[in-house]
Amino acid sequence: MQGLDAIETPALLLEEIKLEANLARLREVLSAWPQVELRPHMKSAKSLAVARRVLPAGGPITVSTLAEAEYFADHGFDDILYAVGLAPSKIDRAASLAARVSRLGVILDSREAAAALAAAAPGFEGRLRVLIEIDSDGHRSGLRPDDPHLLEVGEVLAEAGLLGGVLTHAGESYGSRNFDDLKRFARLERDQAVLAADRLRAGGLECKTVSIGSTPTALFAQDLAGVTEMRAGVYMFQDLVMAGAGVCRPEDIALSVLCEVIGHQADRGWVVVDAGWMALSRDRGTQRQAVDQGYGLICDMQGRLIDDLVVINANQEHGVIARRDGGPLQSSDFPVGARLRILPNHACATAAQHKAYALVRDGRVVDHWERFAGW
Repeated sequence: MQGLDAIETPALLLEEIKLEANLARLREVLSAWPQVELRPHMKSAKSLAVARRVLPAGGPITVSTLAEAEYFADHGFDDILYAVGLAPSKIDRAASLAARVSRLGVILDSREAAAALAAAAPGFEGRLRVLIEIDSDGHRSGLRPDDPHLLEVGEVLAEAGLLGGVLTHAGESYGSRNFDDLKRFARLERDQAVLAADRLRAGGLECKTVSIGSTPTALFAQDLAGVTEMRAGVYMFQDLVMAGAGVCRPEDIALSVLCEVIGHQADRGWVVVDAGWMALSRDRGTQRQAVDQGYGLICDMQGRLIDDLVVINANQEHGVIARRDGGPLQSSDFPVGARLRILPNHACATAAQHKAYALVRDGRVVDHWERFAGW
């Protein structure tokens, strides 16, 4: 074990107790819906150690890159959903992966993509299921549930023996501001996915899987009738965007970046630390929320928030901490060599800047969990 004063900065810290509490929270929500299988999204964590905490007995997972899928397949996960529209150039790679697992899922939202996969179907030897991506809230990609092309895509996949069901992601839920917003987005996500599934069934097509999920909607769902699986990822760690959306409190955030004071600009009220955007990321997702948290909120070494301090600017390797109101800071309160922790705006983006998590228990580093990257 190491004290936090003994590891090099900047470092990505993961609080074990907060991680476990966040995992337990979603398990409790889903316990009311036994027909809904948890298929956690590993895009935030990108870590075998985290995956084993989320699913101690193993189980189905979601990933955002084929590199993730291959990594987890290498470590015994054999039911994997790649939840980004499959580019035609990646079909052969997906076929190679399908040969190594019991089930591989992919998604698409066009007749052209469906036809390309149907032509390659024999190479998957029955191990592939395809989910049609549904646009439930105008956020990103997918077919609207009432799109006339939905049945056409379903028919192409069904004829090739590939149709598995439908999938949606309520990305607009990240713009929630209160409990009512969260419930509304959760209802919309569920309703739109079920509507798409019902249209396929009414057209004589089988639709076994109805897959939904974002962290806000997963945690605030009031009705999951008709849903078969839930995907969520950032719930494991939480972040300031989630806090701003009303999903969690800043105190629930399991990730932070440990940094060290390297200087001051006393006349400006600045404290300069060795964690810039290379350690924090450029993500400014809270700019669109009621409270802009800059590049992150400041905590002391014990993880306690220091009132009104934010990272107001970030260069490549320099972070600038100041009072939110622009008032003066006492340099003596933050001497050179002092260590602080920064809560991230976006857990996925901040974690992606680091090669490992320093697992923290009772204020000490008890392990280092590797992360991986790439596509």
